[in-house]
Amino acid sequence: MKRILLLALVAFALPATAKPDPAAKALTGEMPIADIEAALKRGDFTSEALTKAAIARIAALDGKLHAVIAVNPDALKQARAADAAMKAGKDLGPLMGIPVLVKDNIETADPVATTAGSLALKENVTGRDSPSIARLRAGGAVILAKANLSEWANIRSTHAMSGWSAMGGLVANPYELSRTACGSSSGTGAGIAADYAVIGIGSETDGSVTCPSSMNGLVGLKPTVGLISRTHIVPISHSQDTAGPMGHSVADIAALLTVMAGSDPADAATAEADKRKVDYAAALKGVSLKGVRIGVLRDQIGNEPKTAAVFEQALAALKAQGAELVDIKDSSADGLGDAEDAVLHYELKADLNAYLATTPATVKARTLSDLIAFNTAHAAEEMPFFGQEFFEAADAGKSLEDPAYIAAAAKARALSRARIDGLLKDHDVAFLVATTYAPAWKSDPIYGDVYNGPSATTLPATSGYPHLTVPMGFVQGLPVGLSFIGTKWSDAQLLEAGYVFEQATHARQRPPVE
Repeated sequence: MKRILLLALVAFALPATAKPDPAAKALTGEMPIADIEAALKRGDFTSEALTKAAIARIAALDGKLHAVIAVNPDALKQARAADAAMKAGKDLGPLMGIPVLVKDNIETADPVATTAGSLALKENVTGRDSPSIARLRAGGAVILAKANLSEWANIRSTHAMSGWSAMGGLVANPYELSRTACGSSSGTGAGIAADYAVIGIGSETDGSVTCPSSMNGLVGLKPTVGLISRTHIVPISHSQDTAGPMGHSVADIAALLTVMAGSDPADAATAEADKRKVDYAAALKGVSLKGVRIGVLRDQIGNEPKTAAVFEQALAALKAQGAELVDIKDSSADGLGDAEDAVLHYELKADLNAYLATTPATVKARTLSDLIAFNTAHAAEEMPFFGQEFFEAADAGKSLEDPAYIAAAAKARALSRARIDGLLKDHDVAFLVATTYAPAWKSDPIYGDVYNGPSATTLPATSGYPHLTVPMGFVQGLPVGLSFIGTKWSDAQLLEAGYVFEQATHARQRPPVE
């Protein structure tokens, strides 16, 4: 009798551990957003349960990854509100009840600071939503947490170590903890790769969505500049900055982009967004690459033979889907790098000063000069590994009325747009493909980032044109991505091509970290 009673007590005490939690299983099984939405509506689990599973996963793993600066204290309340709306029969959209990880240079109205990774902004609780966040919130999404990042989106120093910030420490790559998660959206990349959340938001000036996506085995889109509002995002460059979706699949980021995209009266670049945006997820149905001519940027492969071999396999997969591949041997644009560097120096000072002027009185640094002084005064915390030479050079520069700036901005935009559009026209191709980056390098606090060969980011970054990266395989256990680059407003076309490639290859594999 005692044995029967004991077994009964054990059986009563263990149902939570004996049965797999369906919400946690959906999260770590990387269930597609569309399937999660269906499961929520069926009542298989709730948004609250899904959000609790996400918070538990952050608690379990972030001591290793350092991908999150702050969990949103209102996340569970938002999840319960989404559950109540579903119970009442409301359908707010494709992200209703879905936890979203947000890079910590994008403002949310939640009671958490937007820090850009800097101690100077640790009191920057603005109570404002960036318009893209407001769109997510209106659609019932749950703002889960603020993700760690390369401090100031990797612009403070020319010798920075990607993924490090004074607020959050060094983000680790979940495929190999000693290696970079890349920047600046490193926390979003590592966190989504490790299944902290279903989907995430990064931002890019040049490479900051596409690099961490590639090196963390994710799909990432730097959209056309002007498709998503930049209002209330800590800036670097109004010419190049944009937020962008990051996730496990093309369909998931297409769903996120559909909700985020749209015009914002406060951001002139977005004037055309409402008429240009489409339902990006719906557009994926029935797509094909049969007969589509694709330009292959041979000069962007680099000298790393193992990455090149994976790239050739990716090209073979595109060809097997009916695409016609056209080799392009030279995609260079002489003088583009210098022009971009000049633009970033000028715009950083002007744009960051304008942003700081709008922050709460609790933020004492009101200018770039103030930030430089703050970093100097707190050098032990802010500059243990690298300095602020880019900040200092930018602060020494002139205003945006300087003829040198005007010439550099015109040159950078004209060179890059003419190069992309010229390659598309001259070779009669729909879009371009290249390796995004080589595999992740070792994080190095002494020498900073060590880029392994060329990357595909600068032409689309300086032109403001879209750039999609999709997992294409692995080099000794480290993921590498395939880039799709097109002309302005070709975001849907790139997502369609990426979707065909993804469905043909299924190259993504979850990282081993647990």
